[in-house]
Amino acid sequence: MPVQERKQKAREQRSQLIVSAARELAEAEGWDAVTTRKLADRVEYSQPVLYSHFKNMDAIAAAVALEGFGELTTALTEARSAAKAAARAGEKSASEGLRAVAEAYLDFAAEHPALYQAMFVRPTQLTFATGEIPASLREAFAAFREAVEPFARAGTDGETLTELFWSSLHGLATLQAGARLRQAHQQERVEVLVGLIVG
Repeated sequence: MPVQERKQKAREQRSQLIVSAARELAEAEGWDAVTTRKLADRVEYSQPVLYSHFKNMDAIAAAVALEGFGELTTALTEARSAAKAAARAGEKSASEGLRAVAEAYLDFAAEHPALYQAMFVRPTQLTFATGEIPASLREAFAAFREAVEPFARAGTDGETLTELFWSSLHGLATLQAGARLRQAHQQERVEVLVGLIVG
């Protein structure tokens, strides 16, 4: 392996180590606990080395978020595929894919609260709803859109309906994380939301 390629690979591994350490620390103690000093201690590199990889903590959190979007896309796609297979087998209705996506999203938010914050709550330089959207964000939105568009009625823009569905799920996830909603009624809320989209 050429020297330059080896150096690039080592740099990528250091970047990934920093991102993984930030994510672990955030999940264990919250984002307020994630500082460059703590990260430097955890990965056993100096703070200047961290800054040679990431401009600041926001850039590290954005890298964590991008990783999370890939994981969210996988979760949504797998949930919808399983529901579609069940529908083909006659075990579930066609709307089950939408319900499965909603449940997968809410489960993801509940199981990875710090990751979800990096993706959707913390201020970030990541662009949404523009032509410069990173691929992992575009793929996550596409997973939503594929589930929602079959239910777009005449005269309704599928992308707008998808944004509404996603916004509703985000609100539910955020309020649930803050213990602002009745825990025992999550399934009922999902059923009502899916019913509104399906019509």
